Amino acid sequence: MTTKLVSKTQKAIQVIVLKAEEDPECKFTSLVHLLTEDFLKECFRELKRRKSPGIDGVTVNEYEEQLDENLADLVARLKGKQYKPQPVLRIYIPKPNGDKRPLGIPTVEDKIVQMAIKKILEAIFEQDFMDTSYGFRPNRSCHDALKKIDTIIMTGPVNFVVDMDISKFFDTVDHKQLLECLRHRVVDSNLLQLISRFLKSGIMEEGVYCETDQGTPQGGVLSPVLANVYLHYALDLWFETEVIPQLTGYAQLVRYADDFVVCFEKEEEARAFGVALRKRMGKFGLMVSEEKSKIIEFGHCACQKARKYGMKCETFDFLGFTHFCDKTRKGKFKLGRKTSRKKFTQKMTDMNIWLKSIRNLVELEKWWKVLGLKLLGHYRYYGMSGNIRWLQNFYYHTVKLAFKWINRRSQRKSYNWDQFNRFIQFNPLPKPKIYLSLYNLKP
Repeated sequence: MTTKLVSKTQKAIQVIVLKAEEDPECKFTSLVHLLTEDFLKECFRELKRRKSPGIDGVTVNEYEEQLDENLADLVARLKGKQYKPQPVLRIYIPKPNGDKRPLGIPTVEDKIVQMAIKKILEAIFEQDFMDTSYGFRPNRSCHDALKKIDTIIMTGPVNFVVDMDISKFFDTVDHKQLLECLRHRVVDSNLLQLISRFLKSGIMEEGVYCETDQGTPQGGVLSPVLANVYLHYALDLWFETEVIPQLTGYAQLVRYADDFVVCFEKEEEARAFGVALRKRMGKFGLMVSEEKSKIIEFGHCACQKARKYGMKCETFDFLGFTHFCDKTRKGKFKLGRKTSRKKFTQKMTDMNIWLKSIRNLVELEKWWKVLGLKLLGHYRYYGMSGNIRWLQNFYYHTVKLAFKWINRRSQRKSYNWDQFNRFIQFNPLPKPKIYLSLYNLKP
């Protein structure tokens, strides 16, 4: 029974995919009827179980106890246009520069509806999105974007890199502009009204309600696809249809969510793009962060020039890696990458806080296994060609921190360094390893 219902939903989504792919001018007039109990149940199954609850305090497991009744009530309210998203719960997580990044946690019910809308919008807009966009898209990852950067710089005539940062993107998205972007493909007024309600649902912070007249909260299921739609029209499409036709030299854009890098052959075109980009972002209510943005000389020629005059090439950060001009054993140019200092410091700070908090909560043997998984997670992301030394640094500093906090438990439970090394011999932690090679393109 369930399989038939799921396949029916998938069939409806597939029809949308085909229509959107076949006709780039097609505008969808009837979509909200897809929000059925069966579709919403399928979306519920995809929610992560251990995430923090929203302002109502209801967890995924608690919502599941009366799932059929809850979904029936939810669909009835959606059909009657009485459904109103609740405010998101605002929390903050630390950033490497000392600031805090705001996250919005929706309720479980709101996550279900957001997941359903996300699937519908993805079915339509995935057919329009450019190959230059990698963030929060099916079958695309940070590593794909990093590989693309490597290919562009290693094979293209790249001499300059424009490294731009949009200031507080998720907090400053213009709601009217966003809805206009959606109307390029979606003219179902009921669905647009539903999305608008999510955008204006407000924020609850320390018991105080705040209205939201701009922005889309990070942490929401729907926010990433809305961000991609917004930046598709604000940046990707504009670059492809208006910027590139005016250029005489090579240029390539790579974007992951609101983080992007543009490679240019000619300096004057790179600088003209920087000026034009600021104006373009202004039209969409966005602002380029001047302190985090720069245009640098980078690539084969920049590397040769720097060597000739005994200087160092500039570097740029992208997706947690610092990219720099490096050379092979034969002295030829290659793109080097290493864990960015900001990210390394942040990861070590997070590890220190976790080790300090966990050491007395559970037995050493239990949390030691979790520590191994944390190291593996770090290696699997940062384990790219050329970055082995920074993986070893992370391992070394983590072991030192573990030794420090084990010996802060109590005098009776303390280890000297020899005892600790014996413990590691019998309970080894995962050693640093390259998981993603850019040279043979095999994971």
